[in-house]
Amino acid sequence: MKSNIVLIGMPGTGKSAVGKALAKHYGYNFIDTDDRIVELEGRSLPDIIENGTYEEFLKIEGNAGKTLDCQETVIATGGSMVLIEDAILHLKEIGTLVYLKTSLDVLEKRLETTMVSRGVATPRPMTVQEIFKMRAPCYERYADISVDCTFGIDKMVKNIIELL
Repeated sequence: MKSNIVLIGMPGTGKSAVGKALAKHYGYNFIDTDDRIVELEGRSLPDIIENGTYEEFLKIEGNAGKTLDCQETVIATGGSMVLIEDAILHLKEIGTLVYLKTSLDVLEKRLETTMVSRGVATPRPMTVQEIFKMRAPCYERYADISVDCTFGIDKMVKNIIELL
């Protein structure tokens, strides 16, 4: 296993919750790249998205990912990190990419009222289904392992530990 574990997947898959549980299990640090963006920019994700362009947001998110230099860390990425090739390749180089795979039905229920507050960046107004269709191939392409997120956090963490 590489020294870092990098969680990728759609918003609402539980990357932060699973990441914190994995970090605790391994005695690792935990970084959420969304929090890192907020720290670097000094403003919230919704503010960044609403007051800038999609391309500007991807540049900011990519910078947060490609400049990470850490070891023994669980990294929860923003959902669009996989769209930024240099950032996702850097993360793949420093860690094992774990795709938290969640069905579209579950994602639609989780995201229907929280898209803006979660800071979901899209090139234009999009449905959860459209975002899923755009991003899922990238998650599949970059993932070292995939974990079904139909189960609760404890089961997901157990499955990830077994696969790692």
